[in-house]
Amino acid sequence: MRDTGTDDARVRVRPNRRGSRPRTKVRPEYPDALGAMVLGVDRGRYHLLTDDGTGLVAVKARELGRGERGAVVVGDHVGVVGDVSGRKDTLARIVRVDERSSVLRRSSEDGDAAGAERVIVANADQLVVVVAAAEPEPRPRLVDRCLVAAYDAGMDPLICVTKADLADPREFLARYDALAVPAVVTAARVERIEGLHELRDRLADRTSVLVGHSGVGKSTLVNALVPDADRATGQVNAVTGRGRHTSSSAVALALPEGGWAIDTPGVRSFGLQHVDPEDLLAAFDDLAEIATDCPRGCTHAQDAPDCALDQWVQSGAAGDAGAARLLSFRRLLASRQAAQPGG
Repeated sequence: MRDTGTDDARVRVRPNRRGSRPRTKVRPEYPDALGAMVLGVDRGRYHLLTDDGTGLVAVKARELGRGERGAVVVGDHVGVVGDVSGRKDTLARIVRVDERSSVLRRSSEDGDAAGAERVIVANADQLVVVVAAAEPEPRPRLVDRCLVAAYDAGMDPLICVTKADLADPREFLARYDALAVPAVVTAARVERIEGLHELRDRLADRTSVLVGHSGVGKSTLVNALVPDADRATGQVNAVTGRGRHTSSSAVALALPEGGWAIDTPGVRSFGLQHVDPEDLLAAFDDLAEIATDCPRGCTHAQDAPDCALDQWVQSGAAGDAGAARLLSFRRLLASRQAAQPGG
């Protein structure tokens, strides 16, 4: 016993054992954890579909940690333990997040401090950029930013134009001819959506994320693709030309033809400060090969001195198609570097 400054025999002091048993950094592996996919997240509760087809609700285990490293998002494949029966008022526990094949990120604004970006969806292989031909007017800048995010995540982009019954989308889509981005055009008809069959074919057996401004008809599309989805739809403000947010969180919905459609809340900005310009260039195989002759530190921007991409175009070797792709690449690069949020 240690000296406490008293000689009272009735006083007993426990020895200081703090630190005698250091905490281990080795986490349990849970080899018997049941596999599941995250379909939705709601205030700390994770809605899952297990590999055996059981729907259940779970919480995240403390040992997963906080911040992005321990984040669990829609599309994640996880391991769960505990009560995995799926009965009402039961909770399982997520103890493992499997390695992701892709991660779609965005920053709240390009002016935010480093690290402000967040993961939206994991393990998707296709990004569907939904834009209206009118009401609201198409905003090419947001589409450009979404394409940059898709290229950075290694996802295939697809442009889906809605409300083609209100305006001709051909002039808008011509902006993306040089990028060879596939497009699907839909139009509202009496009790049906024209062009929906082609969109179904594009989504079948894939995990697709639908992203777009509020009011473009994204939730209407989802309800048509998945009849029992029951996603809320809204109207466009006649004064501002903007829609209101009708989807409050991302949710993964099983498609009747196979595959998944992940509906996301409407966005008004898509920050890209986490995207390295070199990673964007890597998405353009032909340009990346020419850029190997650029001087060290070349930004490949319009005003970059001695850029090999300019020399390639000026020599005529690029042809009209190559010159158009360079202009498109630089437009996306400028979108990545822009300081203001929005579309």
